[in-house]
Amino acid sequence: MQALGSRVDAEVQRTARVLSAVSTHAGPVERTLALRQATAVAGELAAALSDLAPAVVGEGLPAESTSQSYFRVREEELSDQQAALHGVLVIHRGLEDLCDAPLSGSDLALEVAGMRQSVLDLTGAAPGGGGDVPPVAVPAPGAGTSLESVWSARWLIGHQVHVLFNVCAAVAVADATRHLRDGDGDAALVRLADATVYVRGFPAAMTHASTIPADYYMAAIRHTMAPPSVDVPLSGRQHRGYKLFRAAMKDLLSVVPDSYEHLAARAPELAEARGALLEADIVDGERHVTLAYSMVHLRRSIAQKTEGPDNAVAELRLMRHRRAAQYASLIRFGDHYVADAVAGLRHS
Repeated sequence: MQALGSRVDAEVQRTARVLSAVSTHAGPVERTLALRQATAVAGELAAALSDLAPAVVGEGLPAESTSQSYFRVREEELSDQQAALHGVLVIHRGLEDLCDAPLSGSDLALEVAGMRQSVLDLTGAAPGGGGDVPPVAVPAPGAGTSLESVWSARWLIGHQVHVLFNVCAAVAVADATRHLRDGDGDAALVRLADATVYVRGFPAAMTHASTIPADYYMAAIRHTMAPPSVDVPLSGRQHRGYKLFRAAMKDLLSVVPDSYEHLAARAPELAEARGALLEADIVDGERHVTLAYSMVHLRRSIAQKTEGPDNAVAELRLMRHRRAAQYASLIRFGDHYVADAVAGLRHS
């Protein structure tokens, strides 16, 4: 990875320290001030990166899918500096919105942790030590924007953070798999831990996107993701970043397919690190079920096939069960009831 300069390095370390110090469970005033400071610091990191070269105009690039067009996401080969800049811009927008989003403290902690890891990975920086953060000018909150505009923007911003986490997680898992193939177990453990931070951030970012009234989502947003507003109904299956992550996970398990007991006997730290990642992946599926229920209740998915389960929640629950069955023997506390049921269905 190319060196980005001393100014960028200093801003990266400051941003990482500020994100580590965000008071996620403090009172609303203290929490908001902490998030505004994090937003300002991330903005200064973006400015330092922009001074090296301006950002690519994303809207000038062709969208490769309806989903990319809708969520304002594009794919392009980027230099290290450009990849870092665009990732930090996503983080900056996410933090700016989090200043007002009614996200729970636990989800905020997971999302901010993912943002911090992204800053480090995108810039190639090593985690620095602690230390005081110099005061930074915190801009006053904006005014004059309608709640409806904020909610519509939040839907896109949260999804963009989710996409960033997907891509970073895919890279981290691929790195870990490569290290395992090369026999570098210590490096693999580090990247598995990094990947777990991102996967734990998946449902937090999706919940961030969904911190809007369900009635507003149903009335103003849901129909924009289905024909005739778009060519094809949008679904998570269309997100290339998520496909990359799923492919990376499949490759990882081809390298370490051992049961938890067998892997723990020969490499206990690896068994625990793999287990933490797989548990986070299952929980992501579980939380997608409950999140969908809170937004659409018992309605069908807009992208659901006619022969599928009765509603969106049932389809997502089925996806969770398949994932839990696949991982049952690979984690310490596997869902063997579901695994046995799925195995029985396959042989019936």
